[in-house]
Amino acid sequence: MRFRLLTYNIHRAIGLDRQFRPDRIARILLEQDADVVLLQEVDEGVPRSREMDLARELAAMAGYPESAVGHNVALRKGRYGNATLSRHAIVRERNIDLTVGTRKRRGCQHTELLVTGPGGRRHRVDVFNLHLGLSARERGQQIDILMSSAEFTPPHPNTACVVAGDFNDWRSLLREAFARRSFRCASDRRAGGGRAIRTFPSLFPQGALDRIYYRGRLRLLWARRCRMQLAQIASDHLPIAAEFDLHG
Repeated sequence: MRFRLLTYNIHRAIGLDRQFRPDRIARILLEQDADVVLLQEVDEGVPRSREMDLARELAAMAGYPESAVGHNVALRKGRYGNATLSRHAIVRERNIDLTVGTRKRRGCQHTELLVTGPGGRRHRVDVFNLHLGLSARERGQQIDILMSSAEFTPPHPNTACVVAGDFNDWRSLLREAFARRSFRCASDRRAGGGRAIRTFPSLFPQGALDRIYYRGRLRLLWARRCRMQLAQIASDHLPIAAEFDLHG
């Protein structure tokens, strides 16, 4: 069966025109039509976003019955972090703390999905939604924390698994760490490495900051960034989607 995943740093739904417009994010999600959406920089109860629960609002506007939120940063009023929206059942979730020392709090939200295919056959998919730090050393430490977590070790090496989000990895230094653990990068333009799909800044993309890594019972069919004109202004990042064949 086909399984489409999208990752998108929505910048609190505040666009390059400095307008708070969650409706633009919802329109993009509807057009991209992914089964699972991984969002970063998602506010809840913050004045700059009208104190909305952005994850809940976007799930409702874009038609996702399941959602989970991993809050990482507490503000004077409200908080923000990562959110996962899904058409399939979320049967387990946990936010993994990736904070290094006294640096800004970061996290990776793990959700275990139960994907029901034709004939009622069900597939388990482990999804990790992350937003890494700004320094290369910090990001390396954060990946070590993630990969040593209990959630990251599947009961069977063929379990379908996706790690995606805003890696802030300008020079693709983390690709090797994932390759050592049998992950492939869906957002590379060719198999086995090479230039990755650029997503930042949204108006003139120069950096491939948003990545999708996968392993297990997933066969990549295609990956691409969103080409909607609306996406160039709705956030400072462009969303990137990948479609897989999910097999038993």
